Amino acid sequence: MEKKLILRGLLAGAVGGLLTFLFARIFAEPWISKAIDYESGRDAAQAALDKAAGVPAEAAGPDIFSRTIQADVGVGVGLIVFGMAMGALFAVAYAVCLGRVGGVRPRGLSLLLAGGGFLGIYLVPFLKYPANPPAIGHEETIKARSGLYLIMVVCSVAFLVGAAWLGKRLQPRFGSWNAVLLAGAAFVVATGVVMLLLPSLGHLAYNKENFGNHSTETPLPLKDPKGDIVYPGFPADVLFSFRFYSVLAQLLLWSVIGLVYAPLADRLLNPRPDTSATRKPAPVPA
Repeated sequence: MEKKLILRGLLAGAVGGLLTFLFARIFAEPWISKAIDYESGRDAAQAALDKAAGVPAEAAGPDIFSRTIQADVGVGVGLIVFGMAMGALFAVAYAVCLGRVGGVRPRGLSLLLAGGGFLGIYLVPFLKYPANPPAIGHEETIKARSGLYLIMVVCSVAFLVGAAWLGKRLQPRFGSWNAVLLAGAAFVVATGVVMLLLPSLGHLAYNKENFGNHSTETPLPLKDPKGDIVYPGFPADVLFSFRFYSVLAQLLLWSVIGLVYAPLADRLLNPRPDTSATRKPAPVPA
């Protein structure tokens, strides 16, 4: 039974990943291209400043894959594989929760878990460390940023599971409505404490040493030795639009996983009875 549930999760995740890729290709890709154009222009401006200051320019490495391959094949395969991974994880959680969450039906459980997956795995970590397009983030901080984001994801999922457990324990004493409110408040408080304790990306050691304290790694205006701006900071509309469509893409992914998985799991767990064997043959007319 568990293997069949996981296979259905893989299928739902693949469908979700494919639809998410189509959505991202249409709506998010133009903003990624604008971010890459900004990065290229800023690198050229920085190279001109370095040349004027007598600093030797670093040779740019060759692109292994073209931009077209990256935007189509690379992103498409990546999102489908990611969707399948999330679908398998979703199916495991579904199998664990099945029969342990009261009278929730298979279809309803699928939608609840999809909402929890979107909230715990993506949306809450996004509030602390939002997704960034190209040109934002320093190579020297990739390891630190990845570790912090992973900590935020683990804490978010753990607090969400803990809130569900707490709500179930409080239900007999406070009732369903009050138990949900209390568990939700506990989740918000615990998550808020972790967000306060974890550093902002602009406060990482490398950023503090080279750029000072800032809330993010978003590039500021590039200035020459006289303090004149020679290249603007990262466009706010590009940053907002990229993050907006990133949230919508993840919402689409988890919605599709929940909606596709719901009938698949329901048919597996509640198969329709075969009435063909018990059907009486029609009487032969005399």
